[in-house]
Amino acid sequence: MSARHDEAGLDAVAASLARNRFMPAPPPELMLCGDGDFRAIGAEFLLHFVRRGGLVPADRVLDIGCGVGRMALPLTQYLDTGTYHGIDVIAPAIAWCGATITPAYPAFTFAHLDVAHPLYNPGGAMAAEGVVLPVADASADFVVLVSVLTHLDEPAVGRYAREIKRVLAPGGRCFATAFLLNRPSRDGIARGAARPAFPDLPEAKVLHADPEAPLAAVAFDEDLLLARFLEAGLRRRRPAAYGAWSGREHGVSFQDICVFEHG
Repeated sequence: MSARHDEAGLDAVAASLARNRFMPAPPPELMLCGDGDFRAIGAEFLLHFVRRGGLVPADRVLDIGCGVGRMALPLTQYLDTGTYHGIDVIAPAIAWCGATITPAYPAFTFAHLDVAHPLYNPGGAMAAEGVVLPVADASADFVVLVSVLTHLDEPAVGRYAREIKRVLAPGGRCFATAFLLNRPSRDGIARGAARPAFPDLPEAKVLHADPEAPLAAVAFDEDLLLARFLEAGLRRRRPAAYGAWSGREHGVSFQDICVFEHG
């Protein structure tokens, strides 16, 4: 393990990434989803990928919903013999990543996934519940799914889970974030502490923060989400790392983090 990949070295890399004002940043008009400090959040997730997801420098990474490279840029400083492929429904974001990141890091590639989404790609050619990821079977060791499940309906979640199982190599992991509904998070919703402010519907298995734009923010009953991934052949072998979105104290991130495993 090189110095930058041991525990102290990883912390140093993340700290450097968070304050590196020379690292490329997308223009404001491409920041269509996600808020907060672009560099700091990317650095935070690099640590989560390694320490919670078991990412190693030789992994083949598939980033579904890669956006404008928030996760790709920090990974350029961690992956050495590994590769990265990012896909997203937002064509201008993919174009920016391809023009900005790939020339400097040829192992980092990007492709537009023309899936219909009412907010991010309304004219998409493919329905989300029928998505076919443009990647070969068993070609990824580590799938990133950050803030994607929060914008899908239940049938699409099941389809994505099946496609992730197909593209993961045996022993591969899927690192996913979500708004998970369980007793503590429902309590937070009930007392008005949750952000987004989901409706207080204790019996509902799926909640939408905005009824006029249902896929802007979606929360799933935790057992329901686990069942959809388990049906696809992906198992969460350890508890989630819960985030602060529902008003929990000491959340490890904003959204909840799950790591699903193949095999």
